[in-house]
Amino acid sequence: MREHRDHPTAEQIYHDVHERNAKVSRATVYRNLNLLDDNGEIQQVAAPIANRFDLRCDPHYHMMCVRCGSVVDAPLEYQKAYDELVAKTSGFQVVSHQTLFKGLCPDCQKENGESQSE
Repeated sequence: MREHRDHPTAEQIYHDVHERNAKVSRATVYRNLNLLDDNGEIQQVAAPIANRFDLRCDPHYHMMCVRCGSVVDAPLEYQKAYDELVAKTSGFQVVSHQTLFKGLCPDCQKENGESQSE
């Protein structure tokens, strides 16, 4: 996991581990990723098709390309005020929130002949 600077799926991590040691099972990798998430050592990012994992554990947002599936950190500061507003208006005790922005990454825009300004 530490070698990834992207946001890999559990399956991608399993393949990396399996290349190094074929005796490690898929269940072991999945179990350990969930344990690391539970312990706050990594963060699980809820994403369509497959959840992703992130070494960065501070509250922050993500962006996902709807064409290639890449997930990257969004350049936006976490908005604690949203937690407070939802708590105030709902009575729900909010501890955090996740936001995933969806769109086309710059590489997929180039392939499609689109620009970010369009």
